Amino acid sequence: MIHAEVAVYPLKSANAGQIVNQSIQSLNQTQVEYQVGPMSTHLHGPDNQVWQGLKTLFETAQQGGEVSMVVTLTNAADH
Repeated sequence: MIHAEVAVYPLKSANAGQIVNQSIQSLNQTQVEYQVGPMSTHLHGPDNQVWQGLKTLFETAQQGGEVSMVVTLTNAADH
């Protein structure tokens, strides 16, 4: 099991909030468990589910234009 803390930053966009929200909603298409925080989203689960969630999140965000995504990963059990 791994954990990921991820933040998406749309660049050069007047619709940044919409892009972030659509990206987070796209996680419903995956099997990854996630929790939305005020500044980032926490994903956790089996490795393949977390990696798929990150990929889905980024691919959805980039449909709105240029985007940066910051991810912190850990496999520590007590995270």
